[in-house]
Parts: sequence; C-alpha cells; structure tokens
Amino acid sequence: MSSQTLRIRRATVDDRAPLKMLWASMRLSPEELEKRLTEFQVVENSEGVVVGAIGVQISGQHALLHNEGYSDFGVADAARHLFWDRIQTLAANHGVFRIWTQERSPFWKSYGFQPPTVEVLERLPAGWKNEFEGGWLTLQLKNEEVITAALEKQFAGFLAAEKTSIERVTEKVQTFKTVVTILGFAIGIICFAVAAYLFIHRNPFSH
Repeated sequence: MSSQTLRIRRATVDDRAPLKMLWASMRLSPEELEKRLTEFQVVENSEGVVVGAIGVQISGQHALLHNEGYSDFGVADAARHLFWDRIQTLAANHGVFRIWTQERSPFWKSYGFQPPTVEVLERLPAGWKNEFEGGWLTLQLKNEEVITAALEKQFAGFLAAEKTSIERVTEKVQTFKTVVTILGFAIGIICFAVAAYLFIHRNPFSH
C-alpha cells in the first residue's frame, strides 16, 4: 500500500478500542499499554481505520520506540516511512540526541539503528533498563559529546562574562563609596567651618 493513502496522527481516547484489539492480536498487554495511550502514534488507512501504531516515549535527550504493531501488515513498510518522518520531527522538537528501540524489523536497521557498545549502553535511561530486557538497537541523531562540550564551553564563557561584569559593578560601587565618603568629609568640614565662623562673629564676648 502506498504511503499516500495512509495518515499518521497522535493517538486519542477514541482509539482505545481498536488499539486494544491490535495489542491483543500482537500478544502485548492492552491493559498496560492503554495507560500509555498518549505515547502512541497511529496510522489510519484511506477509510480512517487504525491499522497500526508505535509508541514514542521521550526521557530527557533520549527517545524510545516501543510496541510497534499492525492489524494489517500489508501497510507496515509504508507506515514505517511515515512513522519515521514523525519520529524525527518529535525528536527535533524535544532536543533528542539518541533514539533507542527493541523493535527487530529490518527497516530500523536500514535507517542506521545498530546494537550499542557497552559505553553507549550506559547512557540508556535507568527507567528503561528496569522496564525492558536486553536486545537494544540505537541511533545517534546528534553528537552528544560535541554538543555537551560546546554547551559547557558556552556556560563557562557566560560565567566568565558574569564574573567580569560583577567585578566592574563592584569597582563602581567602591568608587562611589569613596566619592561619597570624601564628599561627606568635605561637607562636614565646611559645615564645621561655617558653624565656627557664625559662632565667632555672633558672640559679643569673642572680642
């Protein structure tokens, strides 16, 4: 089936019944997945019938593709192309660096998903490690090390600029305090001199 006859959208509460049937046919847990309904993207055929779905969960800078299923596997390949376009948009909007999945369709490997190294696997969000078993595939969308280093450098520059700004303000405050102190002394001396002058010239016993 051509992707032009399919439509991708986010799942709504109206999709509960067809999705529960779909999940049951895939030997998934309808009761558990229903609680995560808002994570799912669904695909409709030309008649508006939901024929497939995939979950997209986002945690920080990571996204998880999970529980992909179809009631009509004749649309699977075309639907996956549309799903992938939507997933990339979601990832860009949420600042995702890396996508994870345990889906085994060759489609995902053809788009660059591959088994993670031990070092990369350590970056998998802890919640997913506890919820899902092994057999991970992953795809890096952005270079985490480069972006992190750039952000750290930018933050360090920001802190340095703030420190310089604070030092300048402190210097100005100190200068202002010094000027105020000098003016205070000068005004005090002038007031004392004026008072002394008035006292001397108004006191009849001063001569």
